[in-house]
Amino acid sequence: MIRTRMSAVALALLLAGCHSPQVDKAPASLTIPAQWRDGIGPDSPVEGFWWRNFHDSQLNRFVEQALRYNSDVLTARSRIDEYQARVTAADSALWPTLDASLGVTRARSQSAATGLPTHGTRYQGGLNASYDVDLWGATRRNIDAARLSLAAQKSAAAAADLTVASQAASGYITLLALDAQLRITQSTLEARERAYQLAKRQYETGYSSRLELMQSDSELRATRAQIPQLQHQIAQQENALQMLAGSLPAPVARGGTFAALTPLPMPSQLPSSLLARRPDIVQAQQTLLAADSTLAASRAKLLPSLSLSASGNYQDDTLAGLLDNPLRLWSVGGSILAPLLNRDTLNAQVDVSMSQRNQALYGYESTVRSAFREVNDSLDAIRRLGEQLTELEAQEQVAQETLRIAHNRYRNGYSSFLDELDAQRTLFSTQLNVVQTRNDLLLAQVDLYRALGGGWQVK
Repeated sequence: MIRTRMSAVALALLLAGCHSPQVDKAPASLTIPAQWRDGIGPDSPVEGFWWRNFHDSQLNRFVEQALRYNSDVLTARSRIDEYQARVTAADSALWPTLDASLGVTRARSQSAATGLPTHGTRYQGGLNASYDVDLWGATRRNIDAARLSLAAQKSAAAAADLTVASQAASGYITLLALDAQLRITQSTLEARERAYQLAKRQYETGYSSRLELMQSDSELRATRAQIPQLQHQIAQQENALQMLAGSLPAPVARGGTFAALTPLPMPSQLPSSLLARRPDIVQAQQTLLAADSTLAASRAKLLPSLSLSASGNYQDDTLAGLLDNPLRLWSVGGSILAPLLNRDTLNAQVDVSMSQRNQALYGYESTVRSAFREVNDSLDAIRRLGEQLTELEAQEQVAQETLRIAHNRYRNGYSSFLDELDAQRTLFSTQLNVVQTRNDLLLAQVDLYRALGGGWQVK
Protein backbone atom coordinates (compact mmCIF):
# COMPACT_ATOMS: atom_id res chain seq x y z
CA MET A 1 0.00 0.00 0.00
CA ILE A 2 2.79 2.39 0.96
CA ARG A 3 4.71 1.47 -2.19
CA THR A 4 1.64 2.26 -4.31
CA ARG A 5 1.31 5.70 -2.71
CA MET A 6 5.00 6.46 -3.21
CA SER A 7 4.71 5.46 -6.85
CA ALA A 8 1.78 7.83 -7.28
CA VAL A 9 3.77 10.69 -5.76
CA ALA A 10 6.76 9.91 -7.99
CA LEU A 11 4.50 9.91 -11.04
CA ALA A 12 3.05 13.25 -10.04
CA LEU A 13 6.55 14.72 -9.64
CA LEU A 14 7.55 13.39 -13.05
CA LEU A 15 4.50 14.82 -14.72
CA ALA A 16 4.95 18.13 -12.94
CA GLY A 17 8.52 18.44 -14.11
CA CYS A 18 7.60 18.02 -17.78
CA HIS A 19 7.32 21.37 -19.51
CA SER A 20 7.74 22.11 -23.17
CA PRO A 21 8.20 25.88 -23.39
CA GLN A 22 6.87 27.69 -26.45
CA VAL A 23 8.96 30.81 -25.70
CA ASP A 24 12.76 30.59 -25.66
CA LYS A 25 14.97 32.57 -23.31
CA ALA A 26 16.47 35.54 -25.16
CA PRO A 27 20.27 35.84 -24.98
CA ALA A 28 21.98 39.08 -23.94
CA SER A 29 23.46 41.05 -26.85
CA LEU A 30 24.78 44.17 -25.14
CA THR A 31 28.49 44.96 -25.08
CA ILE A 32 29.71 47.84 -22.92
CA PRO A 33 32.32 49.94 -24.76
CA ALA A 34 35.73 50.38 -23.17
CA GLN A 35 35.66 54.16 -23.60
CA TRP A 36 33.51 57.00 -24.82
CA ARG A 37 33.55 57.89 -28.46
CA ASP A 38 34.99 61.27 -27.45
CA GLY A 39 37.08 59.84 -24.64
CA ILE A 40 35.68 62.21 -21.98
CA GLY A 41 33.03 62.23 -19.28
CA PRO A 42 32.83 62.55 -15.48
CA ASP A 43 34.45 59.99 -13.18
CA SER A 44 33.42 61.41 -9.80
CA PRO A 45 30.47 60.21 -7.69
CA VAL A 46 26.97 61.45 -8.54
CA GLU A 47 26.29 64.98 -7.36
CA GLY A 48 22.62 65.29 -6.47
CA PHE A 49 22.27 69.08 -6.56
CA TRP A 50 23.97 69.57 -9.91
CA TRP A 51 21.83 72.58 -10.91
CA ARG A 52 23.62 74.67 -8.26
CA ASN A 53 26.67 74.63 -10.52
CA PHE A 54 25.03 77.34 -12.62
CA HIS A 55 25.29 79.72 -9.63
CA ASP A 56 21.79 81.22 -9.86
CA SER A 57 19.85 81.38 -6.60
CA GLN A 58 16.47 81.66 -8.29
CA LEU A 59 17.26 78.67 -10.48
CA ASN A 60 18.06 76.67 -7.35
CA ARG A 61 14.80 77.73 -5.69
CA PHE A 62 12.73 76.96 -8.73
CA VAL A 63 14.18 73.48 -9.29
CA GLU A 64 13.70 72.60 -5.63
CA GLN A 65 10.10 73.83 -5.81
CA ALA A 66 9.47 71.64 -8.86
CA LEU A 67 10.90 68.62 -7.03
CA ARG A 68 8.46 69.23 -4.18
CA TYR A 69 5.25 69.96 -6.06
CA ASN A 70 5.49 68.53 -9.58
CA SER A 71 2.68 66.04 -10.20
CA ASP A 72 4.88 63.52 -12.04
CA VAL A 73 7.34 63.49 -9.14
CA LEU A 74 4.57 63.09 -6.58
CA THR A 75 2.97 60.30 -8.61
CA ALA A 76 6.26 58.41 -8.86
CA ARG A 77 6.82 58.73 -5.11
CA SER A 78 3.29 57.56 -4.41
CA ARG A 79 3.94 54.41 -6.42
CA ILE A 80 6.73 53.59 -3.97
CA ASP A 81 4.09 53.25 -1.23
CA GLU A 82 2.06 50.99 -3.50
CA TYR A 83 4.99 48.69 -4.20
CA GLN A 84 5.97 48.67 -0.51
CA ALA A 85 2.50 47.37 0.27
CA ARG A 86 2.98 44.68 -2.39
CA VAL A 87 6.17 43.58 -0.67
CA THR A 88 4.32 43.35 2.65
CA ALA A 89 1.59 41.27 1.01
CA ALA A 90 4.17 38.97 -0.59
CA ASP A 91 6.03 38.52 2.72
CA SER A 92 2.81 37.42 4.43
CA ALA A 93 2.59 34.38 2.15
CA LEU A 94 5.47 32.79 4.10
CA TRP A 95 3.39 32.69 7.30
CA PRO A 96 0.51 30.36 8.19
CA THR A 97 -3.03 31.65 7.98
CA LEU A 98 -5.06 31.60 11.19
CA ASP A 99 -8.81 32.17 11.31
CA ALA A 100 -10.97 32.33 14.43
CA SER A 101 -14.75 32.14 14.49
CA LEU A 102 -17.35 32.71 17.19
CA GLY A 103 -21.08 32.21 16.71
CA VAL A 104 -24.26 32.03 18.77
CA THR A 105 -27.53 30.30 17.93
CA ARG A 106 -30.89 30.91 19.60
CA ALA A 107 -33.37 28.13 18.88
CA ARG A 108 -36.96 27.17 19.87
CA SER A 109 -37.72 23.47 19.99
CA GLN A 110 -40.27 21.02 21.41
CA SER A 111 -39.37 18.83 24.38
CA ALA A 112 -39.67 15.12 23.65
CA ALA A 113 -40.55 14.42 27.27
CA THR A 114 -43.19 17.05 27.97
CA GLY A 115 -44.18 18.18 24.51
CA LEU A 116 -43.77 21.76 25.59
CA PRO A 117 -41.70 24.34 23.66
CA THR A 118 -38.22 25.07 24.97
CA HIS A 119 -35.72 27.81 24.20
CA GLY A 120 -31.97 27.36 24.14
CA THR A 121 -28.79 29.21 23.27
CA ARG A 122 -25.79 27.54 21.69
CA TYR A 123 -22.29 29.01 21.42
CA GLN A 124 -19.86 27.72 18.79
CA GLY A 125 -16.16 28.54 18.55
CA GLY A 126 -13.53 27.50 16.02
CA LEU A 127 -9.88 27.97 15.18
CA ASN A 128 -8.51 27.03 11.74
CA ALA A 129 -4.90 27.18 10.59
CA SER A 130 -3.33 26.36 7.25
CA TYR A 131 0.17 26.57 5.86
CA ASP A 132 1.43 26.08 2.31
CA VAL A 133 4.98 24.76 2.53
CA ASP A 134 7.30 26.56 0.13
CA LEU A 135 8.96 23.37 -1.11
CA TRP A 136 10.36 24.73 -4.37
CA GLY A 137 10.87 28.37 -3.42
CA ALA A 138 7.95 29.78 -5.42
CA THR A 139 6.83 32.01 -2.57
CA ARG A 140 10.35 33.28 -1.91
CA ARG A 141 10.77 33.99 -5.61
CA ASN A 142 7.58 36.01 -5.59
CA ILE A 143 8.91 37.93 -2.58
CA ASP A 144 12.17 38.57 -4.42
CA ALA A 145 10.21 39.80 -7.44
CA ALA A 146 8.16 42.16 -5.25
CA ARG A 147 11.26 43.59 -3.56
CA LEU A 148 13.05 44.03 -6.87
CA SER A 149 9.98 45.74 -8.29
CA LEU A 150 10.04 48.07 -5.27
CA ALA A 151 13.70 48.86 -5.94
CA ALA A 152 12.84 49.50 -9.60
CA GLN A 153 10.08 51.89 -8.56
CA LYS A 154 12.46 53.79 -6.28
CA SER A 155 14.79 54.16 -9.26
CA ALA A 156 11.83 55.31 -11.36
CA ALA A 157 11.12 57.99 -8.76
CA ALA A 158 14.76 59.08 -8.91
CA ALA A 159 14.51 59.19 -12.71
CA ALA A 160 11.41 61.37 -12.42
CA ASP A 161 13.31 63.72 -10.10
CA LEU A 162 16.16 63.92 -12.60
CA THR A 163 13.82 64.57 -15.52
CA VAL A 164 11.85 67.28 -13.75
CA ALA A 165 15.01 68.96 -12.46
CA SER A 166 16.42 68.96 -16.00
CA GLN A 167 13.20 70.38 -17.43
CA ALA A 168 13.08 73.10 -14.78
CA ALA A 169 16.72 74.06 -15.31
CA SER A 170 16.35 74.05 -19.11
CA GLY A 171 13.15 76.09 -18.93
CA TYR A 172 14.68 78.67 -16.60
CA ILE A 173 17.82 79.00 -18.75
CA THR A 174 15.67 79.44 -21.85
CA LEU A 175 13.69 82.12 -20.02
CA LEU A 176 16.88 84.06 -19.27
CA ALA A 177 17.92 83.65 -22.91
CA LEU A 178 14.59 85.16 -24.02
CA ASP A 179 15.18 88.02 -21.59
CA ALA A 180 18.59 88.58 -23.19
CA GLN A 181 17.07 88.54 -26.68
CA LEU A 182 14.47 91.06 -25.56
CA ARG A 183 17.15 93.37 -24.15
CA ILE A 184 19.16 93.13 -27.38
CA THR A 185 16.06 93.88 -29.43
CA GLN A 186 15.14 96.86 -27.24
CA SER A 187 18.72 98.17 -27.45
CA THR A 188 18.67 97.72 -31.22
CA LEU A 189 15.33 99.53 -31.35
CA GLU A 190 16.80 102.52 -29.52
CA ALA A 191 19.76 102.58 -31.93
CA ARG A 192 17.45 102.44 -34.93
CA GLU A 193 15.31 105.22 -33.51
CA ARG A 194 18.43 107.36 -33.34
CA ALA A 195 19.35 106.31 -36.85
CA TYR A 196 15.89 107.24 -38.06
CA GLN A 197 16.12 110.68 -36.49
CA LEU A 198 19.50 111.16 -38.17
CA ALA A 199 18.12 110.03 -41.52
CA LYS A 200 15.20 112.41 -41.06
CA ARG A 201 17.53 115.34 -40.44
CA GLN A 202 19.67 114.34 -43.39
CA TYR A 203 16.61 114.23 -45.62
CA GLU A 204 15.24 117.52 -44.38
CA THR A 205 18.57 119.24 -45.05
CA GLY A 206 18.89 117.61 -48.44
CA TYR A 207 21.88 115.40 -47.68
CA SER A 208 19.96 112.16 -48.28
CA SER A 209 17.08 110.90 -50.34
CA ARG A 210 13.54 110.04 -49.27
CA LEU A 211 14.33 106.37 -50.09
CA GLU A 212 16.93 106.23 -47.33
CA LEU A 213 14.43 107.76 -44.90
CA MET A 214 11.80 105.16 -45.81
CA GLN A 215 14.32 102.34 -45.43
CA SER A 216 15.28 103.58 -41.97
CA ASP A 217 11.61 103.84 -41.00
CA SER A 218 10.89 100.32 -42.28
CA GLU A 219 13.80 98.84 -40.35
CA LEU A 220 12.67 100.67 -37.21
CA ARG A 221 9.14 99.29 -37.46
CA ALA A 222 10.40 95.77 -38.17
CA THR A 223 12.51 95.85 -35.01
CA ARG A 224 9.63 97.27 -32.94
CA ALA A 225 7.35 94.45 -34.18
CA GLN A 226 9.66 91.78 -32.74
CA ILE A 227 9.25 93.01 -29.17
CA PRO A 228 5.62 91.86 -28.64
CA GLN A 229 6.52 88.45 -30.04
CA LEU A 230 9.42 88.08 -27.59
CA GLN A 231 7.24 89.30 -24.71
CA HIS A 232 4.65 86.66 -25.60
CA GLN A 233 7.32 83.95 -25.69
CA ILE A 234 8.55 85.07 -22.27
CA ALA A 235 5.02 84.89 -20.86
CA GLN A 236 4.53 81.41 -22.32
CA GLN A 237 7.83 80.24 -20.87
CA GLU A 238 6.92 81.62 -17.44
CA ASN A 239 3.54 79.87 -17.52
CA ALA A 240 5.15 76.58 -18.54
CA LEU A 241 7.69 76.86 -15.72
CA GLN A 242 5.01 77.60 -13.14
CA MET A 243 2.99 74.60 -14.32
CA LEU A 244 6.10 72.43 -14.07
CA ALA A 245 6.52 73.57 -10.46
CA GLY A 246 2.90 72.78 -9.61
CA SER A 247 1.73 76.41 -9.62
CA LEU A 248 -0.73 78.46 -11.62
CA PRO A 249 0.45 80.81 -14.41
CA ALA A 250 2.35 83.76 -12.99
CA PRO A 251 5.55 85.74 -13.56
CA VAL A 252 8.81 84.01 -12.60
CA ALA A 253 11.41 85.82 -10.53
CA ARG A 254 14.96 85.97 -11.91
CA GLY A 255 18.03 85.43 -9.81
CA GLY A 256 20.64 86.69 -12.25
CA THR A 257 21.34 87.44 -15.88
CA PHE A 258 21.84 85.10 -18.77
CA ALA A 259 25.47 86.13 -19.12
CA ALA A 260 26.18 85.11 -15.50
CA LEU A 261 25.34 81.43 -16.06
CA THR A 262 28.54 79.40 -16.03
CA PRO A 263 28.77 75.73 -17.09
CA LEU A 264 31.36 73.35 -15.63
CA PRO A 265 34.38 72.00 -17.51
CA MET A 266 34.47 68.30 -18.31
CA PRO A 267 36.75 65.79 -16.56
CA SER A 268 37.31 62.19 -17.78
CA GLN A 269 35.68 58.85 -16.94
CA LEU A 270 35.06 55.30 -18.13
CA PRO A 271 31.60 54.64 -19.59
CA SER A 272 30.92 51.59 -17.39
CA SER A 273 30.24 53.88 -14.44
CA LEU A 274 27.18 55.14 -16.30
CA LEU A 275 25.42 51.90 -15.41
CA ALA A 276 25.44 52.87 -11.75
CA ARG A 277 24.77 56.61 -12.24
CA ARG A 278 21.58 56.68 -14.28
CA PRO A 279 18.39 55.81 -12.37
CA ASP A 280 16.54 54.62 -15.47
CA ILE A 281 19.29 52.06 -16.12
CA VAL A 282 19.07 50.87 -12.52
CA GLN A 283 15.30 50.69 -12.88
CA ALA A 284 15.55 48.59 -16.05
CA GLN A 285 18.08 46.31 -14.36
CA GLN A 286 15.86 45.76 -11.31
CA THR A 287 12.88 45.13 -13.57
CA LEU A 288 14.86 42.45 -15.40
CA LEU A 289 15.86 40.77 -12.14
CA ALA A 290 12.24 40.89 -10.96
CA ALA A 291 11.14 39.23 -14.20
CA ASP A 292 13.71 36.47 -13.63
CA SER A 293 12.29 35.85 -10.14
CA THR A 294 8.73 35.80 -11.47
CA LEU A 295 9.79 33.27 -14.12
CA ALA A 296 11.34 31.03 -11.47
CA ALA A 297 8.14 31.24 -9.40
CA SER A 298 6.02 30.29 -12.42
CA ARG A 299 8.20 27.27 -13.06
CA ALA A 300 7.96 26.21 -9.40
CA LYS A 301 4.17 26.15 -9.63
CA LEU A 302 4.48 23.20 -12.04
CA LEU A 303 5.78 21.06 -9.16
CA PRO A 304 3.61 19.45 -6.48
CA SER A 305 2.68 21.56 -3.47
CA LEU A 306 2.41 20.56 0.19
CA SER A 307 -0.34 22.05 2.34
CA LEU A 308 -0.75 21.58 6.11
CA SER A 309 -3.93 22.30 8.03
CA ALA A 310 -5.22 22.21 11.59
CA SER A 311 -8.58 23.05 13.13
CA GLY A 312 -10.31 23.05 16.50
CA ASN A 313 -14.01 23.45 17.35
CA TYR A 314 -16.13 23.51 20.50
CA GLN A 315 -19.77 24.08 21.39
CA ASP A 316 -21.30 24.99 24.74
CA ASP A 317 -24.52 26.29 26.18
CA THR A 318 -22.74 29.21 27.87
CA LEU A 319 -20.11 31.67 26.64
CA ALA A 320 -18.06 31.15 29.79
CA GLY A 321 -17.93 27.42 29.19
CA LEU A 322 -16.86 27.98 25.61
CA LEU A 323 -13.99 30.28 26.65
CA ASP A 324 -12.80 27.90 29.39
CA ASN A 325 -12.23 25.01 27.02
CA PRO A 326 -12.37 26.16 23.38
CA LEU A 327 -10.80 23.18 21.58
CA ARG A 328 -12.59 19.97 22.38
CA LEU A 329 -12.72 18.80 18.80
CA TRP A 330 -9.58 19.12 16.66
CA SER A 331 -8.00 17.80 13.52
CA VAL A 332 -4.58 17.98 11.88
CA GLY A 333 -3.82 17.03 8.32
CA GLY A 334 -1.68 17.51 5.28
CA SER A 335 -2.01 17.07 1.53
CA ILE A 336 0.18 16.96 -1.55
CA LEU A 337 -1.29 18.55 -4.64
CA ALA A 338 0.16 17.95 -8.07
CA PRO A 339 -1.07 19.90 -11.11
CA LEU A 340 -2.40 17.53 -13.72
CA LEU A 341 -5.44 18.76 -15.60
CA ASN A 342 -4.46 22.45 -15.36
CA ARG A 343 -0.97 21.93 -16.67
CA ASP A 344 -1.69 23.79 -19.91
CA THR A 345 -2.64 26.86 -17.90
CA LEU A 346 0.53 26.65 -15.79
CA ASN A 347 2.71 26.04 -18.87
CA ALA A 348 1.13 29.05 -20.53
CA GLN A 349 1.92 31.12 -17.43
CA VAL A 350 5.56 30.04 -17.68
CA ASP A 351 5.60 31.17 -21.30
CA VAL A 352 4.03 34.48 -20.28
CA SER A 353 6.70 34.97 -17.60
CA MET A 354 9.43 34.04 -20.08
CA SER A 355 8.09 36.54 -22.61
CA GLN A 356 7.93 39.25 -19.93
CA ARG A 357 11.51 38.43 -18.93
CA ASN A 358 12.65 38.74 -22.54
CA GLN A 359 10.84 42.07 -22.86
CA ALA A 360 12.58 43.29 -19.71
CA LEU A 361 15.93 42.24 -21.17
CA TYR A 362 15.26 44.09 -24.42
CA GLY A 363 14.11 47.14 -22.45
CA TYR A 364 17.25 47.09 -20.32
CA GLU A 365 19.56 46.87 -23.32
CA SER A 366 17.64 49.60 -25.14
CA THR A 367 17.89 51.86 -22.09
CA VAL A 368 21.64 51.34 -21.84
CA ARG A 369 22.17 51.98 -25.55
CA SER A 370 20.06 55.14 -25.39
CA ALA A 371 22.07 56.32 -22.38
CA PHE A 372 25.39 55.97 -24.18
CA ARG A 373 23.98 57.69 -27.26
CA GLU A 374 22.63 60.59 -25.19
CA VAL A 375 25.96 61.06 -23.41
CA ASN A 376 27.94 61.04 -26.63
CA ASP A 377 25.46 63.40 -28.30
CA SER A 378 25.68 65.83 -25.38
CA LEU A 379 29.46 65.70 -25.25
CA ASP A 380 29.71 66.37 -28.98
CA ALA A 381 27.15 69.18 -28.76
CA ILE A 382 29.07 70.88 -25.94
CA ARG A 383 32.31 70.77 -27.91
CA ARG A 384 30.82 71.91 -31.23
CA LEU A 385 28.66 74.63 -29.72
CA GLY A 386 31.64 75.89 -27.72
CA GLU A 387 33.61 76.25 -30.93
CA GLN A 388 30.67 77.97 -32.65
CA LEU A 389 30.15 80.37 -29.75
CA THR A 390 33.81 81.42 -29.83
CA GLU A 391 33.54 82.36 -33.49
CA LEU A 392 30.23 84.18 -33.03
CA GLU A 393 31.57 86.26 -30.14
CA ALA A 394 34.51 87.29 -32.31
CA GLN A 395 32.10 88.10 -35.13
CA GLU A 396 30.06 90.26 -32.76
CA GLN A 397 33.09 92.39 -31.93
CA VAL A 398 33.83 92.83 -35.64
CA ALA A 399 30.20 93.73 -36.34
CA GLN A 400 30.19 96.37 -33.58
CA GLU A 401 33.29 98.01 -35.03
CA THR A 402 31.85 97.81 -38.54
CA LEU A 403 28.68 99.56 -37.41
CA ARG A 404 30.67 102.28 -35.67
CA ILE A 405 32.67 103.01 -38.84
CA ALA A 406 29.61 102.90 -41.08
CA HIS A 407 27.67 105.24 -38.78
CA ASN A 408 30.50 107.80 -38.72
CA ARG A 409 30.88 107.70 -42.50
CA TYR A 410 27.15 108.17 -43.04
CA ARG A 411 26.93 111.01 -40.51
CA ASN A 412 29.83 112.82 -42.20
CA GLY A 413 28.41 112.23 -45.64
CA TYR A 414 31.05 109.80 -46.92
CA SER A 415 28.67 106.86 -47.52
CA SER A 416 24.99 106.14 -47.93
CA PHE A 417 22.58 104.94 -45.25
CA LEU A 418 22.52 101.50 -46.86
CA ASP A 419 26.01 100.83 -45.51
CA GLU A 420 24.93 101.65 -41.96
CA LEU A 421 21.69 99.69 -42.38
CA ASP A 422 23.58 96.62 -43.49
CA ALA A 423 25.95 96.95 -40.52
CA GLN A 424 22.98 97.29 -38.14
CA ARG A 425 21.36 94.14 -39.51
CA THR A 426 24.61 92.17 -39.25
CA LEU A 427 25.21 93.21 -35.64
CA PHE A 428 21.62 92.52 -34.58
CA SER A 429 21.62 89.09 -36.19
CA THR A 430 25.01 88.20 -34.72
CA GLN A 431 23.98 89.27 -31.21
CA LEU A 432 20.86 87.11 -31.38
CA ASN A 433 22.92 84.19 -32.69
CA VAL A 434 25.35 84.55 -29.79
CA VAL A 435 22.50 84.36 -27.27
CA GLN A 436 20.87 81.41 -29.04
CA THR A 437 24.13 79.48 -29.36
CA ARG A 438 25.03 80.12 -25.72
CA ASN A 439 21.56 78.96 -24.74
CA ASP A 440 22.01 75.78 -26.80
CA LEU A 441 25.37 75.22 -25.10
CA LEU A 442 23.88 75.56 -21.63
CA LEU A 443 20.97 73.28 -22.54
CA ALA A 444 23.46 70.72 -23.83
CA GLN A 445 25.19 70.96 -20.45
CA VAL A 446 21.87 70.26 -18.74
CA ASP A 447 21.28 67.34 -21.11
CA LEU A 448 24.66 65.95 -20.13
CA TYR A 449 23.77 66.20 -16.45
CA ARG A 450 20.57 64.28 -17.16
CA ALA A 451 22.28 61.73 -19.43
CA LEU A 452 24.90 60.98 -16.77
CA GLY A 453 22.37 60.67 -13.97
CA GLY A 454 23.55 63.78 -12.13
CA GLY A 455 26.45 66.15 -11.77
CA TRP A 456 30.12 65.77 -10.96
CA GLN A 457 32.90 67.54 -9.16
CA VAL A 458 35.89 69.00 -10.89
CA LYS A 459 39.15 67.52 -9.59
